[in-house]
Amino acid sequence: MSDRAARRVPEPLIDLSVPRRCHVVGVGGPGMAPIAVVLAGRGHTVTGSDMRDSETLRHLRAAGVSVTVGHDASLVAGADVVVHSTAVPDSNAELVAARSAGIAVRHRSGILASLGALGPTVGVAGTHGKTTTSALLVRMLGAGGADPSAIIGGEFDGAPTGAIVGRGDHLVLECDESDGTLDVLSPRNLIVTNVDVDHLDYFGTFAEVKESFAAAARRAKGVVVMNHDDPSSRPILAAVPGAVRVGHKNGDVRIQEVASTDRGIVVLLAGLFGLREIPSRLRGNHNAMNLAMAFAMACSLGVEPDDAIGAAETFFGVNRRFTPRGSHNGAILVDDYAHLPAEIAASVATMRAHPDVTGRVVAVFQPNRFHRIAAMADSYADCFSDADLVVITDVYASGTARIEGVTGELVVDAIRAAHPDADVEWAPRREDIVRIVDGYLRPGDGCISMGCGDIETFPDDLGGDR
Repeated sequence: MSDRAARRVPEPLIDLSVPRRCHVVGVGGPGMAPIAVVLAGRGHTVTGSDMRDSETLRHLRAAGVSVTVGHDASLVAGADVVVHSTAVPDSNAELVAARSAGIAVRHRSGILASLGALGPTVGVAGTHGKTTTSALLVRMLGAGGADPSAIIGGEFDGAPTGAIVGRGDHLVLECDESDGTLDVLSPRNLIVTNVDVDHLDYFGTFAEVKESFAAAARRAKGVVVMNHDDPSSRPILAAVPGAVRVGHKNGDVRIQEVASTDRGIVVLLAGLFGLREIPSRLRGNHNAMNLAMAFAMACSLGVEPDDAIGAAETFFGVNRRFTPRGSHNGAILVDDYAHLPAEIAASVATMRAHPDVTGRVVAVFQPNRFHRIAAMADSYADCFSDADLVVITDVYASGTARIEGVTGELVVDAIRAAHPDADVEWAPRREDIVRIVDGYLRPGDGCISMGCGDIETFPDDLGGDR
């Protein structure tokens, strides 16, 4: 058994076919809030706690979750199960009290597995694109009459916490690999969007990353959809007989053409479900693949192609995925969650191809997690090639411990070493970014700010519309 496998093993399932009293620690987190909403929507009594009040907690209360700001051991009294994420330390007062009282304690992966045991689950895994693909799939299944429930790590239209509570049997799960959650889930049907290097603090090696996705694909007993264009996915595909292959030149579902329009993109698909033109409000070639994979899964599960196309055409996307944020100095502003090299390259290229960008492209990037930048700083050297100006700020911790000598300047150094003529600015403080970008932007330019930390608020600081 590898070190990775030893760190996350399946926990005994909780029988959620009968009403339970569930308490969720850190309920305001993006991975926990949708779990609480779906549990409440399925008839369980759900309470939760978080360190600070937020808009998410307001949505949770509206969904029937009783939320307390602050942690207190008394909150777990009477609970049948207490749920936590990897971000919650074992020393948390509520976890300590639950274990002392003999109350079942489950990692979020354990409660997801328990929910998944109630009916047919469709998992969406992959290093990039799984949130958008999951949300698209939910809309397509809904258009086909399935009325699914969903637990997704991002806000989208009609799902401010990333949760959908449907009356149908299907449950769509965004399957996060970062802390081993994917290792203990066994969705009947599975999409793997792609396989790339990340979360080496958990996995140790890229070989272990690939094995995690391969094992998940082998466990799926229903429809498996995979990216034939992705070199790391092809060996997995070869070991999964009957998997639906999606690709540009080869595959069971093929992307024949991607055309950019004022509204987004139009994707022409061929293969299993005939020749189909799908208009979408999304932008970028990477979203053509996300759309094609969701379409392939939805149609494989019985959704009529025309219904799936109609759902795609009215899907506005996931919050913080190439989200327009107004303008400044006549330049358009876009906010994006991209934080890995392949994601950044795709997002900057999408900005470069935007029909309203007739001038220069500014890319602002907030590196994320100290251990990620320590291990991967050099891999960011080439992903900003479509930008005229690159502004790098300091590392957003995301709960990870600071590592001496690891700052965003490592990314700056990597870019300058590989591209000596690149225009790269080191801006460790928010006021530095505002000063640099404000002085640079002019009409016709485009500025995309990226990262999964508090860089989300940068367009506000610059004066963009929310």
